[in-house]
Amino acid sequence: MSADSVETTSRYWAGFDLGGTKMLAKIFDSEYKTLGKKRRKTKGHTGVEMGLERMVQTIHQALEEASLTPSDLAGIGVGCPGPLELQAGIIFEAPNLGWYNAPVKDVLEKEFGCPVVICNDVDAGVYGEYRFGAGKGAQSVMGIFPGTGIGGGAVYRGQLIQGSISSCMEIGHIKVLLEGPECGCGQHGCLEVLASRLAISAAAAQAAYRGDAPVLRSMVGTDLSDIRSGILASAIKGGDESVKNIILRAAEYIGIAAGNLVHTFSPEIIVLGGGLVEAMPELIVPAVTEATRRNVMPTFKDSFKVVAAQLGDDSSVMGVAAWAQNVIQQNSSMRIETQV
Repeated sequence: MSADSVETTSRYWAGFDLGGTKMLAKIFDSEYKTLGKKRRKTKGHTGVEMGLERMVQTIHQALEEASLTPSDLAGIGVGCPGPLELQAGIIFEAPNLGWYNAPVKDVLEKEFGCPVVICNDVDAGVYGEYRFGAGKGAQSVMGIFPGTGIGGGAVYRGQLIQGSISSCMEIGHIKVLLEGPECGCGQHGCLEVLASRLAISAAAAQAAYRGDAPVLRSMVGTDLSDIRSGILASAIKGGDESVKNIILRAAEYIGIAAGNLVHTFSPEIIVLGGGLVEAMPELIVPAVTEATRRNVMPTFKDSFKVVAAQLGDDSSVMGVAAWAQNVIQQNSSMRIETQV
């Protein structure tokens, strides 16, 4: 049976989250109850061929835990980092893995005999929040996820906003400060060079070095690699006002970018996710809300709600399985209409 001919009724769906350090496979029933799962280290340094084989093994192990076989699967969704060719299912480049031109769709379809859909990992997380989490019930949802960079995605009337062949919604590279610091992309003043967790940690390290963040300095010193989201939250709780102000300044920049996007497509819900938001939602969510309101036309001030993500690590793996179901069933319906 070819991958395209697999029926999608009363079947099971696999979601796969491919990260820089770990990979996670989950098997879901039609109600998205988890039946089996397997988490492993990615070991991207072993190369594309070995990495794809680890993905295959991980899905098989999740199926075994669910007491299912590949023939039970209606489809597989894979959330991937890096630039992607969506139709062909290829990862063009994943620098954190050292992978180039990885044929994910082809390898998995040959192994499991069902359709495979890939999408950007942040898109997958936003779709997960739209279907099952903080954006459930809304028609339009935008996600902003500060981390090492800043990822983003959007759903409009049930569909991910994607480019013609690849993902889009590069929210981290919206310019929010003219003549600002240089970003890794080569531009100046991008949102992620001013408001990512990495940018915040760098500013906090400088504050600690100057003596303006004594609590932070007493906990981890000034080593940037040690200043993680939880440490920043603890420093603020301990009384480091300078660290709090750094977070609030980052929230202001996020609000500028979010305001531009509210004007662009007017989302009902803006979901903030990632470890930084998880560590201090009570500080970041209200700050981004107010900053966004200050940067939109009066007509739009009450048109949206800013909320924290609810699903954590499950957002991507659930989201990409549900997105695969959406795409596969749409393609099936189109084939039926064409035949008629």
